[in-house]
Amino acid sequence: MQITLQQLSPVFLEKEKIDQSQIWNKDLVFNRGEKIQLVAPSGSGKTSFIHFLYALRNDYTGNILFNNKNINRFTAEETANYRSSEVSIVFQDLRLFADHTAVENISIKKILNPYPGALPIEEMAKRLGITTKLNQAANICSYGEQQRIAIIRALQQPFCFLILDEPFSHLDEANSQKAMLLIEEEVEKRNAGIILADLAEVNFFNANRTLKL
Repeated sequence: MQITLQQLSPVFLEKEKIDQSQIWNKDLVFNRGEKIQLVAPSGSGKTSFIHFLYALRNDYTGNILFNNKNINRFTAEETANYRSSEVSIVFQDLRLFADHTAVENISIKKILNPYPGALPIEEMAKRLGITTKLNQAANICSYGEQQRIAIIRALQQPFCFLILDEPFSHLDEANSQKAMLLIEEEVEKRNAGIILADLAEVNFFNANRTLKL
């Protein structure tokens, strides 16, 4: 299992930024089981790149292949399967259902396509310090609590790659490290890869490769 980038380039990004990048307009392969860190300053197209990988946007030139198949040519059914079984994601804006409880938000993934080997939701919540928030509406949780809810939600499904867009931006280092440890344990169970994008290097993430966007 691998994600292959073939001369990928956003149509909206300045040529200077594309030329300076180690990702844009390059040929790259991300392998299952590999830990990739993307260092991406503001304005470099970080969140756009994450959306490209998740097949949410296609305003780019070049190709993104998953197992040698162009994700831009997936049928609706193939896209749904890709998102439910092959890649999981923590969005920068989290995309929680505001009026639903934390446990309802988390359970959506578990209901749609659960990964049987994942730790129980309650145990994940305890490890990340949000047990008392499980029955609270997401919109009255702090942003840091919402990030932990989104992380737990992403770990409920099977995946070959876990994609993370600034997953710890509102967490202190101690809570970030707890979340990273849980992520790495669950990723290892699936023999999956991690693609983590942030504004600067995450010093407690043991990446195999660090690339600058």
